[in-house]
Amino acid sequence: MMRVLLFGASGFIGAHVRRELNATADLVCPSRDECDLVAATPEALRALLGTLRPDAVVSCAGAVSGSAEDLIRANTLTTAKLVDAVADTVPGARLVRLGSAAEYGPVPSGAPAAEDRPVTPVSAYGVSQAAATRLMELAAAAGRVDAVALRVFNPVGPGMPRTTLLGRVAALLSHLTAGEDLRTGPLDAYRDFVDVRDVAAVVRRAVTVTAPRARVLNVGSGRAVPVRDAVQLLVSVSGRSVRIREDRPPSPRSGDVSWTCADVGRAASVLGWAPEHDLSDSVGALWSQTALAATPAR
Repeated sequence: MMRVLLFGASGFIGAHVRRELNATADLVCPSRDECDLVAATPEALRALLGTLRPDAVVSCAGAVSGSAEDLIRANTLTTAKLVDAVADTVPGARLVRLGSAAEYGPVPSGAPAAEDRPVTPVSAYGVSQAAATRLMELAAAAGRVDAVALRVFNPVGPGMPRTTLLGRVAALLSHLTAGEDLRTGPLDAYRDFVDVRDVAAVVRRAVTVTAPRARVLNVGSGRAVPVRDAVQLLVSVSGRSVRIREDRPPSPRSGDVSWTCADVGRAASVLGWAPEHDLSDSVGALWSQTALAATPAR
């Protein structure tokens, strides 16, 4: 059984990755108190890796909001520290990190983004993620680390936090009654929604695949969906008769990107992976968990 060191196991995606890997790996999941990647010194990371001697290191940690400095620290600098620590201590270990579709920036409507497309991020978040992915690419090309970067598009499913659009909508719906207003930002963009359980499955494959032929892989559904349709689907699943009012500000992470869709051909070819859950399944699972959490205990 291979030993896997997983950072960010308490987060939305990380919790699903933890469940996915737990059955087949000797899994070590340090809490933030035990090892905060932002605060950890390079010496501390090397000491941890030297003690555990993992066969793979997976990072689901990072930040999606904050100042540009916060995002660079949490996403780019932590990746630099991880790359150096793995290269110095366990160079044979597979390093897997989750990146983001925000790395691409605007793409032409109707054109799925392939991994060899030049990245032109338009937010500090996208810049921090693109720089982290590039650091991994360079280290892998130089033979310093055995690295795979996964550009995750818009994950959705059970456990989705309120910091995301659909997570916030689900939380609001759990408290709204018939006839009330559901207030959101603009919903006219198109997004590629991928089930978080499918993301966890692709992480497992990235950990275990032998000699991957590519180091950067998109993780998405391969389908662009109007955000308005996704919100209306969630409202329908909830059974709440509410009015949707799009009068809130757009997301600072992706407000300048009107259309995103992943070309998932490389993930299929390199990892033999394809998404198994459709958006209805993802939204249904999100709502079921949200509604259960909102039900008063008896």
